[in-house]
Amino acid sequence: MRIMISADMEGATGVTWTADVEVGTEQWQRFRKMFTGDVNACVEGLFAGGATDVLVNEAHSSQRNILLEDLDPRARMLTGRHKPLSMMQGIDSGVDGVVFLGYHAAAGVEGVLSHTYLPNQITGVFLDGVRASEGRLNAALAAEHGVPVLLVTGDDLTCEDAGEYAPDARSVAVKECVSRYAAICTPPAVTAAAITEQAHLGMARAGRFAGSASGHRIEVEFDAAHLAAAAAVVPTVDQLEVRRVGFDAASMTDAMKAFKVVTAIASGAVEGSYG
Repeated sequence: MRIMISADMEGATGVTWTADVEVGTEQWQRFRKMFTGDVNACVEGLFAGGATDVLVNEAHSSQRNILLEDLDPRARMLTGRHKPLSMMQGIDSGVDGVVFLGYHAAAGVEGVLSHTYLPNQITGVFLDGVRASEGRLNAALAAEHGVPVLLVTGDDLTCEDAGEYAPDARSVAVKECVSRYAAICTPPAVTAAAITEQAHLGMARAGRFAGSASGHRIEVEFDAAHLAAAAAVVPTVDQLEVRRVGFDAASMTDAMKAFKVVTAIASGAVEGSYG
């Protein structure tokens, strides 16, 4: 059984603040250890449940956050940016299950450090008319490749969201959202035990199913008009409203690649403190 972990950081144990996840800060150095601890707890549970290979795909920011020297030696890690499928690189390699570890709620809703791909320029992403978190987008991509979601970890609102897009997956709430920058947190020793247990139980669902590609529509709402105008330069991307763009794709794989282009162009159009 080959399992992939897509490891984001905003939903890791203890994380509540921007500096906790911003590369190079003192806080980031501290929370890299907790993030790595969450990953190791998950790896432990997956192997206990029958996994024979675990690939950890770094999915946050620079995608160089997990401490390789502290990683469970049974796991392998895909680290670094500029991966075609970004957070989900490896989902098309024949894995039998995927874990969304350290995930968070969507842009435009309550949740600790809630966002969708860009930290604050996007106010909403909609997949086939439904507001989409990164988890919902990535679950749709996993389904296209016949890969079940085994476990989702993050704050309590992330787990509620997962109950909608992956109702059969296990979940672990490592913190309770109070606001975008505050949460009631549980110590790492407690969250690690919970993650290990649920990863172990989640392995009962491991096993590929018959995936199939179908068309999807993604719409993106930005916080400023010029970002929508910049994104609409991409062929097939239409500016629907002053701050909203949309596009259709023949498959979820194509949709996510196009979404990556849209977010990259919008990010490049941000100008200083005025956005």
